[in-house]
Amino acid sequence: MDSKNTFLRGNGYCRNLYFYRKSMVIYDMTFYFVKKYLPPYGDRTVDQMIQAARSGKQNFVEGMADGVTSFEMQIKLINVGKSSLQELREDYEDYLRTRNLKIWKSEHPRYDKMLDYCKFHNDLPDYEPFFTRWNDEEFCNVAITLIHYVDKMLEKFLLQLQDEFVKNGGIKEAMTRARLNTRNGNK
Repeated sequence: MDSKNTFLRGNGYCRNLYFYRKSMVIYDMTFYFVKKYLPPYGDRTVDQMIQAARSGKQNFVEGMADGVTSFEMQIKLINVGKSSLQELREDYEDYLRTRNLKIWKSEHPRYDKMLDYCKFHNDLPDYEPFFTRWNDEEFCNVAITLIHYVDKMLEKFLLQLQDEFVKNGGIKEAMTRARLNTRNGNK
């Protein structure tokens, strides 16, 4: 079918998107972290953190799939995932603060290396070997940094979706264009 007569937006596949790949790492890291550093019973934070990490990742999947036909659903679900990861970041920061551990800032000797590593590494095999070696402070700071990168990527992605919608309209407008193009013989 000619692109003038197409109204579906992409294929909804998100596994190649960096923000999704990093969110998979965040989920697996969080799962490992809570099992290692939080009590198995009596702490609601365990479930909250796992659910926030899962919600981020899963809402990206659903948002991209729904985006084939709906800008509105895509934007809403991507933003729900973004919000879930922001909640998770707050949990990691709370963990550090309540245990008098450091949130690494630019003056920390490992800060720049951590930023560079998280910026250019997107997949679980890049991080998983460290799971058994990191202490809780290291774990939290890497997770916070990954979440920060995903958040910034999502800000840009949501702006791109906004621009695309303003430029091309939604599915109803695209369907009408495709129908009129077909009717007018524009293939």
